[in-house]
Amino acid sequence: MNSRRPNNLLRYVVILALSQFLAACSEPVNLLERIKQDGVLYVATRNSATTYYEAADGKSGLEYDLASRFARELGVELKLITPSNLADIISMVSRGEVHFAAAGLTVTESRQHWVRFAPPYQQITQQLVYRMGNKRPRNLSDVQGKHLEVVANSSHVEQLEDLQAAYPGLQWVENAESDSDELLNLVWEQVIDFSVADSNEVALNRRFYPELKVAFDISEAQPVAWAFPKSVDDSLYNAASDFIKRMKDSGQLDILIARYYGHIKKFNYVGTRTYIKHIHKRLPEYQSLFEAAASQHELDWRLLAAIGYQESHWDPGARSPTGVRGIMMLTLPTAEYLEVDNRLDPAQSIAGGAKYLADLIRRVPVQIKEPDRTWFALAAYNVGLGHLEDARVITEIRGRNPDVWTDVKDSLPLLSRRKWYQKTRYGYARGREPVHYVENIRSYYDILTWFTEQDKNVIPYPRLQNNILENTLPPAL
Repeated sequence: MNSRRPNNLLRYVVILALSQFLAACSEPVNLLERIKQDGVLYVATRNSATTYYEAADGKSGLEYDLASRFARELGVELKLITPSNLADIISMVSRGEVHFAAAGLTVTESRQHWVRFAPPYQQITQQLVYRMGNKRPRNLSDVQGKHLEVVANSSHVEQLEDLQAAYPGLQWVENAESDSDELLNLVWEQVIDFSVADSNEVALNRRFYPELKVAFDISEAQPVAWAFPKSVDDSLYNAASDFIKRMKDSGQLDILIARYYGHIKKFNYVGTRTYIKHIHKRLPEYQSLFEAAASQHELDWRLLAAIGYQESHWDPGARSPTGVRGIMMLTLPTAEYLEVDNRLDPAQSIAGGAKYLADLIRRVPVQIKEPDRTWFALAAYNVGLGHLEDARVITEIRGRNPDVWTDVKDSLPLLSRRKWYQKTRYGYARGREPVHYVENIRSYYDILTWFTEQDKNVIPYPRLQNNILENTLPPAL
């Protein structure tokens, strides 16, 4: 009996150790560890210029950039989900159907009942917007009796409800089908009198609707933040909060915000006299490069020069907020594809731009004839062939000709409207940009063509302005 006791004791120790090991293994891991094990981070967002969209060179948007950086830090893949409206985004988060929302959400008291917000990364104000030419309202009393329309389930509705106590006659329409940029378009088209939009959305859209004006702010500065489910498991929330703090402390957040919004403050319509001055002062240095590159690809050098002016104002050191560089403003992936190793070298940049344009012209569907073929290629130079094809599909759905530029350019702006972009392959795009882009280049091209065929020394500028430029100027952006 005694000789068996050590074996029994050993067996007991082994069983105890094994049971403790299995118990430790069976303890649930926290949410952050599960995400890392699964390798996927699910994030709800919106298709819009301020959050997430497909640009010509890939996915873009402030929220996309922030969320993708966070996912890379965690070592996981980012999966974006784009619900149809704001209410769905909040619901998905509160029910735990996504890990969090990065959707440009303003922190409001009502939303805090349903979700938990991380530290804010941006501040906005809510602004009442009207169209220039109409009487500017001085306060909300002037809005009463007029058509005010806002996005349903938005923070704008909450703010108007708070203000209604002071303005009992204030009424508005809640639109569940349109995004804020669509409502701004309706104000610009004078379909509705007023709308309310966040200051960042107004800043972006005024480039495309120059007659839009801000009457006044209807709110104080409000924080914008990521939204998380309310949970006792703080692991992901804490990781995201730490990430936002590091982005702020390092200055990277300011750089990222400036990348998307900094250029808006600097934006200015370059007048005709400036363009003519640059034809005299800047173009001669690069004209031979435009001529040589255009000749190699059977292009009109003046068209290539017009693209260069639209892109950089013929500044070889130009750099956009998104990192494209040089006279032809090539993205880094495009430059690598074109074998351009120095985007700041005017000869390489112009040669690369000519090659890229010629390649786009070849890739435009064969049935599209000139000059429309070139206008299609210019639009693709700006927005990408994928979004251009989406616009052609929309054009066909609308019963118009997808092979004619004048029809397709009317469809391109629809890529920013949910009703239409949800039907497309590549989704949301700032569709008015390629329209302005093409029309600007056509105008610059017409002016340069006329200028090179005249004796510049005997044509005074006032005559040029009065006779030529009135009908050829690009629209103010």
